[in-house]
Amino acid sequence: MSDAVSRLRAQQFELTQHLRDPAASPAPAGIEDRRLGVYRDLLFNNILSLLSGNFPVIERVLGEERWPRLVRDFFRDHRSHTPLFPEIAREFQRYLQGLDALDPPFLLELAHYEWVELALQFSEAAAPRDDGSLADADLLDRPPQLSPLAWPLAYAWPVHRIGPEFQPTQPPAAPTLLLLRREADGEVLFSELSPLAFRLLQRLEEAPQLSGREQLRALAAEAGSDDAAAFVDMGAGLLRQMRANGVVYF
Repeated sequence: MSDAVSRLRAQQFELTQHLRDPAASPAPAGIEDRRLGVYRDLLFNNILSLLSGNFPVIERVLGEERWPRLVRDFFRDHRSHTPLFPEIAREFQRYLQGLDALDPPFLLELAHYEWVELALQFSEAAAPRDDGSLADADLLDRPPQLSPLAWPLAYAWPVHRIGPEFQPTQPPAAPTLLLLRREADGEVLFSELSPLAFRLLQRLEEAPQLSGREQLRALAAEAGSDDAAAFVDMGAGLLRQMRANGVVYF
């Protein structure tokens, strides 16, 4: 490598270090600070604007002082795995995962909750085909499949309720169980799940070869139900509703 190339690389590294952390990394010699200031502000404000759009609840929770400070720390310290702008929100999550302590403590789960909506919007998974030819009465005889556009989610914190006016300091005893699904028109919807409905969706991923009846009987056994037939009847209604909403297909 020539001396000129080596000097250029060193100057580029010095410049990027300064742009990331101007307080600790001196600016390269020979560049007017006024011009550097334009780049410093442009780069940071672009990242701040992008993350504010991805994490509006976190921005409101942290406020006008703490939110830009957290973004500044991310901009300074994190080394991204990808240069793609749509992946910056995922990189921000990776940064939060690497922190020793979070304040507030629900920050990581709240970031995932806000990010996952964007992730499903950008998902390239194809909508499953269910032509509707299977009668509702026959659903229990076929293996229900979880749609790749329906994501069951479990959180320790009630992330769907957190905001400036509600910031719990301890997670509740019961987890928060949610279903995220993408409609045919691209709209992404969240809904709450009961523990049994959440476990049923888990089972569809764990044992996709089982029929609806077999899944519900196994779930009845897990739940300790003393009336498996009634449990299966109730579960059949749940499967019909999930099929109508595009959560499962046959």
